[in-house]
Amino acid sequence: MALSGAIAKRNAEIKRAAGKVARLVMKFGGTSVADIDRIRHVARHIKREWDAGHDVAVVVSAMSGETNRLVALTAECGVTVDNAEYDVVVAAGEQVTTGLLAIILQGMGVPARSWAGWQIPILTSEDHARARIAEIDTAPLEKGWKAREVAIVPGFQGIGPDGRVTTLGRGGSDTSAVGLAAALGAECDIYTDVDGVYTTDPRLVSEARKLDKISYEEMLELASQGAKVLQTRSVEMAMVHGVPLRVLLSFADPLKPEPGTLVCKEDEIVEKQVVSGIAYSRDEAKITLLGVADEPGVASRIFGALADASVNVDMIVQNISEDGRVTDLTFTVGKADLERAVAAVESNKIKCRELLSQTGVAKVSVVGIGMRSHAGVAQKMFETLAKKDINIQVISTSEIKISVLINSDQTQEAVQALHEAYELETA
Repeated sequence: MALSGAIAKRNAEIKRAAGKVARLVMKFGGTSVADIDRIRHVARHIKREWDAGHDVAVVVSAMSGETNRLVALTAECGVTVDNAEYDVVVAAGEQVTTGLLAIILQGMGVPARSWAGWQIPILTSEDHARARIAEIDTAPLEKGWKAREVAIVPGFQGIGPDGRVTTLGRGGSDTSAVGLAAALGAECDIYTDVDGVYTTDPRLVSEARKLDKISYEEMLELASQGAKVLQTRSVEMAMVHGVPLRVLLSFADPLKPEPGTLVCKEDEIVEKQVVSGIAYSRDEAKITLLGVADEPGVASRIFGALADASVNVDMIVQNISEDGRVTDLTFTVGKADLERAVAAVESNKIKCRELLSQTGVAKVSVVGIGMRSHAGVAQKMFETLAKKDINIQVISTSEIKISVLINSDQTQEAVQALHEAYELETA
């Protein structure tokens, strides 16, 4: 054993004897495990934490592109796919990654074992292709920890009440990692292809700045409004269970890890910015119903039909005409859901003068817990967009967020202007 390895092992023994062992869940996404070389790189990150004496469980995604390949194979079957069998197929990608990573870790002298979701087990609801975690039995993993074993767990999958494999929906590996961390009482490190959470997308605004800390609520709003760093359900789960969540760069030098961004409770952030970040989404579509009868139950029928069609509605605006007899109703849905949404409204025979649908729109949101105690945030947003001659089509707000719908071809201009207006590059 090299001297540095011997020192690390001795330090680990001292920590364990003093009861200072950290419990850690490390999650690596598809780009992080895209090929064998990258899996070796991931293994070095894991070995660093294992050498430090920590109890480590690792959650992995399928290798980059593998889930898409498996989904395409189900489509090639040419028949309506049963969701239970769909889950059997698409869950296979993560199983391959767990085995490969365990093999490489063993070759590095790190005792590691791969698990399938049903072996632990990770118990979920019965909703195939969109299951939710119900319970995780951590006893098998903790038994392995006593023997200093690293557990390699597949993300995105579990087992339903009927004993069949389930999946959590696309992006579900983040949720798997946070759920496992909550069950184990562990910290959760999400390794991805970015080195943290930024004030906005650095590909759009070169002056975007990495945040050291961000609150659960802010991260939840940013994720739900289009930021792609973390999956919304995972942030929500971390907030509910108080799981410390850190976003880190998987491609960093394993011997010189970078601090990343900590997602934490609001009271752990000393200096709260009025606006912490700006998110955007071009995956939006707008539907407007003109001349809808202004009477009780109409909105319930419209949005009930959309819920039955599994269409999520986001921004909603209603205008009442001067005579009070009819109203115009505008709402947004995901671009991929537009046809289904229109069909759901039309099939419900909602009486209106005209139904209009539109793509080519984008949602831009400013988010910050400081909005609770500072006035003028909305005014600055509207003034900034007006100066750029950017028309606002729809507005929605929450306690710490303001979102507007604009033409998608003005997205970059809007985000850059708002980032500068709120001085996020220097905050």
